[in-house]
Amino acid sequence: MNATVEDLMHRIRTLENELEVQLALGRAELHVRLEDGKIAFERAVEERHRRMKTHVLRYLAGARLLIVLSAPVIYALAVPLLLLDLFVSVYQFMCFPVYGIDKVRRRDYLIFDRRYLAYLNAIEKFNCAYCSYANGLIGYVREIAARTEQYWCPIKHARKVVSAHPHDGQFAEFGDPNGYRAELDKSAARVRRRQGK
Repeated sequence: MNATVEDLMHRIRTLENELEVQLALGRAELHVRLEDGKIAFERAVEERHRRMKTHVLRYLAGARLLIVLSAPVIYALAVPLLLLDLFVSVYQFMCFPVYGIDKVRRRDYLIFDRRYLAYLNAIEKFNCAYCSYANGLIGYVREIAARTEQYWCPIKHARKVVSAHPHDGQFAEFGDPNGYRAELDKSAARVRRRQGK
């Protein structure tokens, strides 16, 4: 990887850290805090949130018919998502120890914190949990696939990849066999949990 690419990746990580600081400041302005790992609001803020909750019956009465009719299609996706979760988790459990790759922690990707929002009714909380699961699962699967690719095939694509995973920038250039051979062992070592495996 050339120095310019390495410098750009460092600047991107720095900007991501700065963005996280700004997002944390925004949460502080909304009086969100963590207590023993749980999200908490000031009592007055939580009470105001409760008053803003839409009752379930009013929520359902206000829903458009096509949205109600499309709901079973959306929720049916739960079956392939659960199967994907199962198969990818089994794959990682069985194969990553063989390759010496650190396992991806599922709990880092599956975050269900919207249940603490008092302004959401039961249906909205269920929908938020469903979306959190789907998007968290895709992130979890993507990281497992990215670590697998980093171990077995650390070659950049010739075309631009939309939203490439974070390991991609360290891969060998497309069409550079010498770079690939030189990068293969280094890339596998970066993804291994301990050297010498």
